[in-house]
Amino acid sequence: MNDLLNQKSGTNQPGEVECLGMTFPSEDARREHFLKLLADKLKDPVFRNQEGFPQGTDEAILAMSDPPYYTACPNPWLGDFAGLANKSQDDSAHYKSEPFVADVSEGKNDPIYNAHGYHTKAPHRAIMRYILHFTQPGDVVLDGFCGTGMTGIAAQLCADRRTVTSLGYRVDAQGNILEQVLENGTSAWKPFSTLGKRRAILNDLSPAASFIAHNYNTYVDFQTFSLEANEILSEVEEDCGWMYETLHSDGRSTGKINFTVWSDVFHCPECAEEIVFWRDAVDKDAGKALEKFPCPGCSAELSKRNLDRSYSTRLDGLLGERITQARQVPVLINYSVNGKRYEKSPDAADLEKIETISNMELPAWAPSFRMMEGSETRRNDPIGVTHTHHFYTQRNLYVLSLLKKKIFEKDRRFGFWFTSALNWVGKENRLHLGNYFGGGGGVITSLRGTWYISSLSVETSVLERFALRTRAMKVRSDFGIGDTITSCGSFSKVDLPSASVDYIFVDPPFGGNLMYAQLNFLQEAWLGVTTNHELEAVEDRKGGKTLDHYRQIMTRSFKEAHRVLKPGRWITVEFSNTQAAVWNAIQIAMQEAGFVVANVSALDKGKGSFKAVNTTTAVKQDLVISAYKPDGALESRLCTNGGSEASVWDFVETHLGQLPIFKSRSGVLDFIIERDPRILFDRTVAWFVRHNVPVPLSSQEFQEGLRQRFVERDGMIFLSHQVSEYDRKRAIASIAPQMELFVSDERSAIDWLTDFLKKRPSTYQELQPEFFGQLGAGWRKHEARPELRSLLEDNFLEYSGDGDVPSQIHSYLSTNFKDLRGLEKDDLPLKAKATDRWYVPDPSKAKDLEQKRERSLLKEFEGYKSVPGRRLKEFRLEVLRAGFKTAWAAKDYKTIIGIAQKIPEEALQEDEKLLLWYDQALTRMEADA
Repeated sequence: MNDLLNQKSGTNQPGEVECLGMTFPSEDARREHFLKLLADKLKDPVFRNQEGFPQGTDEAILAMSDPPYYTACPNPWLGDFAGLANKSQDDSAHYKSEPFVADVSEGKNDPIYNAHGYHTKAPHRAIMRYILHFTQPGDVVLDGFCGTGMTGIAAQLCADRRTVTSLGYRVDAQGNILEQVLENGTSAWKPFSTLGKRRAILNDLSPAASFIAHNYNTYVDFQTFSLEANEILSEVEEDCGWMYETLHSDGRSTGKINFTVWSDVFHCPECAEEIVFWRDAVDKDAGKALEKFPCPGCSAELSKRNLDRSYSTRLDGLLGERITQARQVPVLINYSVNGKRYEKSPDAADLEKIETISNMELPAWAPSFRMMEGSETRRNDPIGVTHTHHFYTQRNLYVLSLLKKKIFEKDRRFGFWFTSALNWVGKENRLHLGNYFGGGGGVITSLRGTWYISSLSVETSVLERFALRTRAMKVRSDFGIGDTITSCGSFSKVDLPSASVDYIFVDPPFGGNLMYAQLNFLQEAWLGVTTNHELEAVEDRKGGKTLDHYRQIMTRSFKEAHRVLKPGRWITVEFSNTQAAVWNAIQIAMQEAGFVVANVSALDKGKGSFKAVNTTTAVKQDLVISAYKPDGALESRLCTNGGSEASVWDFVETHLGQLPIFKSRSGVLDFIIERDPRILFDRTVAWFVRHNVPVPLSSQEFQEGLRQRFVERDGMIFLSHQVSEYDRKRAIASIAPQMELFVSDERSAIDWLTDFLKKRPSTYQELQPEFFGQLGAGWRKHEARPELRSLLEDNFLEYSGDGDVPSQIHSYLSTNFKDLRGLEKDDLPLKAKATDRWYVPDPSKAKDLEQKRERSLLKEFEGYKSVPGRRLKEFRLEVLRAGFKTAWAAKDYKTIIGIAQKIPEEALQEDEKLLLWYDQALTRMEADA
């Protein structure tokens, strides 16, 4: 299929390009035409008033943009792109009706992935697996939180035979892609997708991210770029090369500086002696900074924490005022002579050169903006690093300003080269002492995810870094033009028609993991367009953004995703946060938007970022959520049938049809959590609540109905036509899949007891040590811990020795005790062994127990309502869940909100069920108002 935006045919004259149905004599003519249209739109206040519109002048936005492929603002041509793609599609193509269930492991050691750094990004090779599974060639793939545009790259590489086969697939002569599967115990290759490009729509709130994404996905002739890049570097070298020169230790040769180490300077609190951190607090032999070290003046034992910083005052030429900053002095120069590296301490000539450069006026513009408000961007205020230009030495700032001018005058596509090198030329680079003195790896570390400036900051040579980064362009030389379109704005409102997208893959921000707008601020300052962070989906308490704010933004974004996705199609959400509250926020947002979760798998990205390696809340393995947008028929039937029992089973049957039939790992079957009856009930409740319809069945009635209508295998529910396939897989598996249960609150304790007693009806004495063994430090903080006996009395039955032995106990005893085999249910030896054993009641009695228990829970809930003020420090979640559910059915939203305000916020945010009722109550109250 020809490129949609830039088609070339035999009838066109050389150089002619077709774009959105129009023909232009050249790329320059195409660009000029659309730039004029964009310039006219930028003058329209309504256009500029769109959600998430970035902060920047018309000139800066136009300088970054390459319309219609990319606009550094909301892209008004997204609908045209999607419309052309949908016209070219074969609507009869078969689409998968089940999620992608395999766990994915893809490392980051890939030339494309490493071409441009970013705070976090999913490997494009991993994304390819999802795109190949869920789409066909020509389909429209959307990524609303695109970051550096890996989804676009993945969509394009779905046409590359070599890359597809490197994933472990096969491609036949007709372009069919085959995967290896196990059928009846033997390996076979089965077709599942087709070779060919998918059309990607990329969007990000960040101008820096969207700019990188567009350039990542745009064709650049590497030979032409290499020649022009070397020309630019030669020109700048001619003007500035002397700045990175130093006299060799032989006193005759001149070396080229690779990097300079700068050290913090302090004063001893006892004698005021000057402490140079590099000289006095670093053990060069051990390759580490010392916790304790002696003062060189008075020998007092010092630590970094009790030192007094040394400050200096100077005139800031860009600000036109005197500023005070923490002192750093150069302590080590790493340089090369004839290709060999050397080291030296700065000599008088080096210090004089640094002083000379510090008094020179910059040759071109450089950003001198106040760092935006935020915990990361303002973390260096105490040391006087308050503005964007303070993050660079004067030498690097001088050279960067000249390079920026020359690069963007030459070709805006070379801006990718500029931004890729920016990550390595600022003061946030630090010296890795262990590697520097001990060897075994890179000695310079650029900390991602933070603007922390180390006490041993490294000033790299801008010229050397830009020369190294020229290679970044080579891996992009064969990417097409017109296969992706990129926009900069909020995902809560994208200019796309409803039901115009075939598949969505997103790797969104997750709570307070990373402050993207803050972390992108320096790059965006250089580009002249910054993020409109009011609608940024982050949790930042210092910035006044709570978890509620995060969930609301994510809900709006998922609602927009739901609107533009075609019915029956899928969304994949990569999740990267270990906090239960953030996990719940994502799930609630997806459910409220109308998506139904069908599977959760793992994505192992390989090596971790700085945050992932060093913080306790960071995730070593991301989770990938697969959810679908139900087709319109299910929605229509719900409107017709309302909250009837028929609607319940209609949803369950439809949902079961979307779930994977089996999952395996290394030949061992996994328990499919979404097929668990309890999870099915939760999904049903969420579906009904989202449509503001009461659920007509209790939990026990639902469980009983499942067993009457569907088939159960190994604790999982299947449709009748699915179970035969599962049985075939189960027949060759050595071990039955087991669900892992972790006891952390009353509900999970009841679930664990249910599973345990089904397999092993037990006396209290037998059960007690087993149960207490499940109670670790993971019990929820504010959740009252009920007594085991109370749990048993409220939810299970005990055989007293009267009457026949219940079937469940009889089956267990006759199977596990030889002397009891073959006995009737009324035999005395069997009755004696069965007496005082607890067991799971059959459905009819379980229903009575549930009603009794619910009455007790609601009575206790009434007591919660009478507690004055915000004083529910300890409570039973089961009481709150029962009370919220009843209040919801009565449309008593005020009670839900009132009780929610009495419990600690983390308790509410960390419970998916409570959060569902609360979030919907807020929505209904706002609607009624």
